[in-house]
Amino acid sequence: MRIATNKIFLLSLSILSVFPISAHAIPAITCHCFTDRSYEPTRPAAADPYFLATTQNSFFATVFNTDKKSIVMKKQQGTSPDDLWIAYWVASKSGSSANSLLQAKSKSDSWKNVIVPLRLSSKILGSGFSGALNTDGSASQLSKAVVDEIFFQNQLLGEWDLDSLRKAGATNQELIIVTVIATKMKQPAKQFYLEVKSGAKTWGALLSAAKIDTKNMQQEMVSILKLRPQ
Repeated sequence: MRIATNKIFLLSLSILSVFPISAHAIPAITCHCFTDRSYEPTRPAAADPYFLATTQNSFFATVFNTDKKSIVMKKQQGTSPDDLWIAYWVASKSGSSANSLLQAKSKSDSWKNVIVPLRLSSKILGSGFSGALNTDGSASQLSKAVVDEIFFQNQLLGEWDLDSLRKAGATNQELIIVTVIATKMKQPAKQFYLEVKSGAKTWGALLSAAKIDTKNMQQEMVSILKLRPQ
């Protein structure tokens, strides 16, 4: 019996060596599940990862007029948030679909190889995005440029405020959630960001103080985006 088992094991290894699995073929499955989804004063930071994720997903879905569940599903299937920002941004500026762009990226080692052949001008893509594409070109920098372009277009923050938050280290998730809170509270965004970074407050505590229910986060996004000049 042991000999038969060993033969099966060796046969499996032989098959794998003949048909190697491409790293691009099967994306890593990432858990997008959160056990803590509500603010508890006794554990003020427990649900912060969820608040950051759901706020970004709600903002994303609202901006690109897509289904939030489909975005969460793509993340669960291994698509990185950076790649999602880039694909949907470029799709919104071209005739390509986000899915086709993501598929093309899975076969390439850089977004530059996917985007440059589309021949989109900096006026279409945005100067910040085009600048990032022509310099660093990394997915993280491109996704930051996408979010910044969206903020500029919708005038969600002043240029100085946005630049100040980025220089202070604000990620896309942090930039979005602090803007939601600051808009609701009508106070400077950086003030709240520094309170969280110093450990004085948590995102959950600030959302609670602003009376923002994350179950209605998408409605909050619609309200904020309607504030932009027509």
